[in-house]
Amino acid sequence: MSEETVHTGHRDYIGAKLGMWLFLFTEILLFGGMFLLYAIYRTVNTADFHEAAKEMSLTLGAVNTVILLTSSLTMALSISAIKSGATARSVLYQAATIILGVAFLGNKVFEWRGHILHGYYPSSPELLAMSHGKILYFGLYYVMTGIHGLHVLIGAGIICFTLLLTLLGRVSSDDYVKLENTGLFWHLVDVIWIYLFPLFYLIT
Repeated sequence: MSEETVHTGHRDYIGAKLGMWLFLFTEILLFGGMFLLYAIYRTVNTADFHEAAKEMSLTLGAVNTVILLTSSLTMALSISAIKSGATARSVLYQAATIILGVAFLGNKVFEWRGHILHGYYPSSPELLAMSHGKILYFGLYYVMTGIHGLHVLIGAGIICFTLLLTLLGRVSSDDYVKLENTGLFWHLVDVIWIYLFPLFYLIT
């Protein structure tokens, strides 16, 4: 009976991991399509994209990159801690990851607010007066960073859930697949930003 239980648990673990990897593949397809669209528009409107990118704050983009890279580290440490049975340390690292995710979103809202105050937002008179290439640049910027920001928000919410499960003992050294899958999603979010950062901030 015990062998059957262990076997079933192992099969569920593999199934959960496979399901997560399939989900991540669909996310890669989503962002991959947007990256391809960006590449096409940038090739056709190279000069306009370079000019529009000068409106981006390299400092804010770099700060957000550091924040997400650090959050990826704390997420990995939380998984390592739970595997070794250090529940309290895992909770601490999960909380740190959530805080860093919120900091990223706050920084992004501050950046968007600056663009909006300057009139650089979809369908604004200032933006519509610009060249077609610049309009495309800002359109892609808001769509791609907006969808990414939504993923950060969802990821932070899921980590809040795994943190609660950890406190309740539902995530432990014997059963940490939920936390591990959450970590995979969070790492993907970080990797996507690593691509977004140079596309919108380093092409000047």
